[in-house]
Amino acid sequence: MESITIRVPSGSDEPAFGQNDVPARTPAQMEAIVRQARRTFGETLPENFLSTQEFHIYERLYGPPSANTTDEDLYILAGVEFEEDEVTEDIPRNVLMREGKDGKLEEIVYEEEDVEEALQYNTEQGDESMDDRVEPEEDLLEIARSETQEEFNARVESFRAAAAARSENWKAGETGLRQKEDLRIEDAKDQDSAVLEQVVEEDQEYIDEEEDGYDHGDSVRTHPLTAAGRFGTSPATIQLPKDTVVDPTTGLLADASNKHLSEVAHKTFGGPGLPNSTATIMKPDLKQAPVALEASQFRMGEMEGNAFLAAVMPGAYAASLSTLVEVRKRLGSDWLRGVMRKGARVLDAGAGGAAVLAWREILKAEWESLHPGVVPHDKPPPYGKSTVVTGSPVLRHRASKLLDNTTFIPRLPDYDPSRDHPSLEHRNPQPRNQYDVIVAPHTLWTLKEDYMRKNQIQNFWSLLDPRGGVLVLIEKGVPRGFELIAGARETLLKYHVSSPGAEDVEHVIGDASENRFGPKEKGMIVAPCTNHGKCPMYITAGQSQGRKDYCHFLHRFIRPPYLQRILGVKDRNHEDIKFSYVALQRGVDQRLDLDFEQGHPATEAAFEGYEHAGDDTSPSRVPPGVSTLTFPRAILPPIKRHGHVILDLCTPSGRIERWTVPKSFSKQAYRDARKSKWGDLWALGAKTRVQRNIRVGLKKTKSRIKNIDLDEPDDAEDDARSGKDYAAQSGKRKKTRKAKHKKRVFMGNDE
Repeated sequence: MESITIRVPSGSDEPAFGQNDVPARTPAQMEAIVRQARRTFGETLPENFLSTQEFHIYERLYGPPSANTTDEDLYILAGVEFEEDEVTEDIPRNVLMREGKDGKLEEIVYEEEDVEEALQYNTEQGDESMDDRVEPEEDLLEIARSETQEEFNARVESFRAAAAARSENWKAGETGLRQKEDLRIEDAKDQDSAVLEQVVEEDQEYIDEEEDGYDHGDSVRTHPLTAAGRFGTSPATIQLPKDTVVDPTTGLLADASNKHLSEVAHKTFGGPGLPNSTATIMKPDLKQAPVALEASQFRMGEMEGNAFLAAVMPGAYAASLSTLVEVRKRLGSDWLRGVMRKGARVLDAGAGGAAVLAWREILKAEWESLHPGVVPHDKPPPYGKSTVVTGSPVLRHRASKLLDNTTFIPRLPDYDPSRDHPSLEHRNPQPRNQYDVIVAPHTLWTLKEDYMRKNQIQNFWSLLDPRGGVLVLIEKGVPRGFELIAGARETLLKYHVSSPGAEDVEHVIGDASENRFGPKEKGMIVAPCTNHGKCPMYITAGQSQGRKDYCHFLHRFIRPPYLQRILGVKDRNHEDIKFSYVALQRGVDQRLDLDFEQGHPATEAAFEGYEHAGDDTSPSRVPPGVSTLTFPRAILPPIKRHGHVILDLCTPSGRIERWTVPKSFSKQAYRDARKSKWGDLWALGAKTRVQRNIRVGLKKTKSRIKNIDLDEPDDAEDDARSGKDYAAQSGKRKKTRKAKHKKRVFMGNDE
């Protein structure tokens, strides 16, 4: 056997596949080597394994290789190629694929003996040319393979040796890198301990910025009062339940054309992004508008009903769930379990059933906490009685598919003031249904007149159980939505909810009446306010122009697939819904029951901080004598700077203040401040505080002259003075005087 020369690949400059220099061979011998390589390595081929001529034969027979054979595959496969004669004896080498009667492919195997018999038959029939046939090509390849077997084995062994050498070099390099890393770590340990501690602290600070403390089990490091004051759900992003919301709604929308549904939704809800749905899109040229479809409206087409389910209910569900979770946190598990024991009576007045679904999720979570493990199907949570306002039969039919054991009513009963203020003619008013929880999303904006909104609010209050019923009002998180919620809060505090120093209300029944003043009833604001005074962001009642700062909150939820298709988006499947809300409880006042005080004393105590008040308690408990309803609430996201955190808080004294928590103040407070979120209650104090500038806008009135809008001077001056005591420093008084002067000059010229 002649000696062979094999060039083992040593770098990346060589050809992609084998191009070795080997002694000249006959075509049959080269083809035999190619076929052996194919049987050994399959569709791959080691780099530079074949010569140039052999590689051309390989491409002609099989096409280009799919990839280079890796060192691991070369080491594994090369150990079995010499046994191929024994392995392939029982494997048929002639297989055809034929389509059967059922359309599936089936294998047809034929042996070489059948071919020889067919050739013999043709010869006997007179095909004389068959006698002159050359020796079959397979026999020639078999002879060539036996001649080149030693050369092929030598090539494989050489490539295996090269692969083993590369593997050893790689392992040696890895060992060296690990040794260098160990040396570097040892050197770092020898550094000054104070410097090392500072580096670790800064690294952990950046890690805390990335991780969400709500979801990563940081309760050991978080102060108990910080954890108790957190706003929102856990996990922070709301996922609509698949079995109770997403799948049933998908089934209801299955018969509707996606294109038609998208067109109707965009036409109904204001175009791209659906700004007139529950979504909050803030653009300078975009007019604020309520939700275009109401659950209580009587006329609604089939596609409009589908659009309500797909575009309104997901956002309404997220907002309702977020607010109800906050109510449960502030009132505690005892309140929720008491409602469950007596059978909860829930009214959904504006979400078309989404609020009831959110309420049931809260009951389900509480029920599972009472019964650890999987809740058996034969013992479901006690959902109680649910009532949903659906004015249209189309929406009622769809909502009934999502909710079982639910009563649907076309509208609310009319409000009767004599129930709240009985006169001589109505000493015993007829009893009516009352509810433990009323959730009313998006029910005030569409009412055009202020007296209609007040009537609606008082009607909701009269439907509450006077022994602890909870009312939750929700509107879109835009300036106008906040003004509606703040107006509702002011109405309830003025006429119904008793507070220290404001226990009586003046009834509008005539000045000469002896019963002109009457007592208010017990009640309290549960969330988001921790004060019962005038809202510091709602200085002047009514609608203001140019409002920049307003009380609202944000919660993220995952859009269901059908909402994604309507919006026509593929890359971002979440939405941040903004909303303003207020939750009040009727007939119960924890300020009296638990003996705590809001106002200026609560603000001063919170500024000092309760960091050491819970040292003797478990991480999950609130210290005795401390209530989260006396803590200030973050009305904006915290501003995180290097070495300090700035919190914009609404304090229990009814002021908007900016508190600064530096690292030097407290390590625990600084860490929790960096982990805090928009809407959290803050209990660990601060080092400094100043009153924050609130841009509440100016109230607009129509001038009698040429119908030109002018600033009302008295209201503008009140706005500037009552917003903060900084008016003289900020120059607002000077601007107000200029506005007055311009108005007097304009009115004088017109006359």
